Amino acid sequence: MKLTGGQALAQQLVKEGITDVFGVPGVQLDWAFDGLRRVKDQIRVIVTRHEQATAYMADGYARTTGRIGTCMVVPGPGLLNAMAGLSTAYACNSRVLCISGNIFSAGVGKGHGLLHEVRNQSEILGAVTKWRSAAKSPKEVPGVVREAVRQANSGKPQPVGLEISHDVLSASDEVDLIDPPAGEDGRIKPDAKEIAKAASLLAGARFPVIYSGGGVIAARASDALAALADKLQAPVVMSDHGRSGLPDTHPLALNTLGGRAVFPHADVVLIVGSRFIEFNQGTPAWPADGKTYIYLNADPTDWSEPRTSSLSIRADARLGLEALAAELSAKNPSRAEDIRKVRAWVDHQANEMEPLIGYTRAMREAMPDDGIFVMDLTLAGYFSRLMYQSRKPYTFVTPGYQGTLGYAYGAGLGAAAGNPGRAVISVSGDGGFGWNMQELSTARAYNLGLVSVIFNDGGYGNVRMMMKNQFGEAYGTELHNPHYDRLAGAFDIPYARADEPQALRRALKDAIGRGGPALIEVRLGPLPNPWKLFRLQPPFGQVSTAPPNPLGDPAA
Repeated sequence: MKLTGGQALAQQLVKEGITDVFGVPGVQLDWAFDGLRRVKDQIRVIVTRHEQATAYMADGYARTTGRIGTCMVVPGPGLLNAMAGLSTAYACNSRVLCISGNIFSAGVGKGHGLLHEVRNQSEILGAVTKWRSAAKSPKEVPGVVREAVRQANSGKPQPVGLEISHDVLSASDEVDLIDPPAGEDGRIKPDAKEIAKAASLLAGARFPVIYSGGGVIAARASDALAALADKLQAPVVMSDHGRSGLPDTHPLALNTLGGRAVFPHADVVLIVGSRFIEFNQGTPAWPADGKTYIYLNADPTDWSEPRTSSLSIRADARLGLEALAAELSAKNPSRAEDIRKVRAWVDHQANEMEPLIGYTRAMREAMPDDGIFVMDLTLAGYFSRLMYQSRKPYTFVTPGYQGTLGYAYGAGLGAAAGNPGRAVISVSGDGGFGWNMQELSTARAYNLGLVSVIFNDGGYGNVRMMMKNQFGEAYGTELHNPHYDRLAGAFDIPYARADEPQALRRALKDAIGRGGPALIEVRLGPLPNPWKLFRLQPPFGQVSTAPPNPLGDPAA
């Protein structure tokens, strides 16, 4: 049929099963948006107030639904604004499709100074995607979209990029749309011999431990992880980015603080879907110290130096875990009592961190079991990453090693858009919330059910604490904040203030019960320093004062 490039783009997206696009219109995308207008009964377009939010929303959408999240931006400054969100999606193994407009085809690479032109835009896009391409005519559009979706769903999940120039979107030609093949599955299957070797090592282990990362979430491998852990009776230590890969209610689930107790006793460690790197210092997450390490990962670079690997299996996390569980015959004796002791040890240390532990438990009490929690880089967010109890898989979302401040509100909106009817909360500091506060407009315009909790300490509180620890005083960390009640009111968003944990619990329950967007402000005084609980070798000179290992002396 004869279609414009914009119509071909929209109609091929429909064929690929894309139902939502997060975007900002602009002159180079006029014909793309016209194409989307013609399929508006099949694709919803959510227009944000800043391009950064388009990528964050696509990421939050993808990670909580398991479907591709799609964002669309103009070239040059539009794409550059989206880069923070795309870099986060890249770090977090998120299936995001970024569609970027481009200047007129004849001007690409010429440096003529056309509107929104930047040098080497394709290479810029390539820095935060695993695959990118461009359509150079309307005829090419369906094929390039088809390949982008195939790439997004193949191998290691990461963003993919697609560029289409203004003149390609506006031109017309005879175009053949493409039906995606039925049952397409680009997951990497494990090698049977490697699985047999790994199963033998795990079966012969005295104290096996599983370390689970974000790849488990990306592969939707929670059930497979639980099945293998049950057979081995192996504690599952979830990385900071792997939280909710196994619900915390599972009898073998532990956070990284609990990992400090079980790792010294482990003789065989299976690392699945994790880079296994301490992301502040670039050293392995735990010292090798003579243990047998088995890596299961879709990306071979994730078991290379400085890590030590005894056996490496390149495979999709779910397929690899399923194969390992099938290879094991007997079930090991229960470790329930060991895990109970470790959890009590973790709680003992966390209980010293008031009011952070109180606020974290209040948020958990207010949320339904399947509610989605999105954290930002604020002390309350960091602490919740350790101590918030996830009760269902894929319900805890972080910005991963990219550490993009301001991430939570945009990603939370994407999660709310992809999961209508489910409770979604984002936890931000007053500093991070400032990155995307304009998206209160987006929340109201589309009635997205996100409750934003802002922990307000009048500054970049985490940075302030680190500076004081290192230098004795802080500089450049104070903020002049808006009146959040007036800010929420300006966008017709319900507001509440809660300055102690039970007031926060009540305000959250009210907001969730009411539905739609809401904003809750929590004003904070001085907070305890929780950093000593976050790492085996905590940064910034903090020393752990943990009580003795609840499982005894590993050398005994």
